[in-house]
Amino acid sequence: MRLCRPPVNTDPPRIGTVPSRTSTVASVLLEAALVVLAAAVFALAANELSPRGLKLARNYFPAGSNQSAPLPKPKPLRPPPAVAATNAAPAADETDQRLKGKGLQPIHRADAERLFHDPRYPQGLLVFVDARDEDHFHQGHIPGAYELDPYYPEKQLGNVFPPCQAADQVVIYCNGGDCDDADSAAILLRDSGIPANKLFVYAGGYTEWTDNHLPIERGERNSGDITGQTK
Repeated sequence: MRLCRPPVNTDPPRIGTVPSRTSTVASVLLEAALVVLAAAVFALAANELSPRGLKLARNYFPAGSNQSAPLPKPKPLRPPPAVAATNAAPAADETDQRLKGKGLQPIHRADAERLFHDPRYPQGLLVFVDARDEDHFHQGHIPGAYELDPYYPEKQLGNVFPPCQAADQVVIYCNGGDCDDADSAAILLRDSGIPANKLFVYAGGYTEWTDNHLPIERGERNSGDITGQTK
């Protein structure tokens, strides 16, 4: 008995249809476009519903908005006030008030210089009194001035009192500025018996005198060692 074999199919196998690459890419792009479009529609709807959304009909960049605003013109600078000449005035006023508060009469440089050149000065009718210590007096003083250190009155008061009593006016000075030794010397003379109306305190003192290149005398009184402008 023969075994029969099944008939052999000699036709080539059929292969299923495979989509092309071009159609696949087109499909992906279409889906992406649909997603973007849906997202844009959603964003526009959210913008309209939000109170802080942008108004699409509004022009946020009007013509000329890119031009910067003109800068304000700088104000002209005012020249600084002249203070050099005015600073000395308040200081002089304060010094005058200080002296008047002690019952003393102030005198300023112009008047002190005028009295120094007065013909009565060599006659002894005008007297200058230096109220600084001995070392400063010997380093330099107004020519012809008497020395009277108010902290050691016993050393010079006996020599100074007679000429001050005989004079018409007595000018007392120290270093000037904050120095008040001239105040103390004037009060000493006043308390010793010199009339107050004779006594004048030169507040500018030796410092102001030398700053104006006025004459000074070194050493003892009437030493003759004088420098500066004597006129």
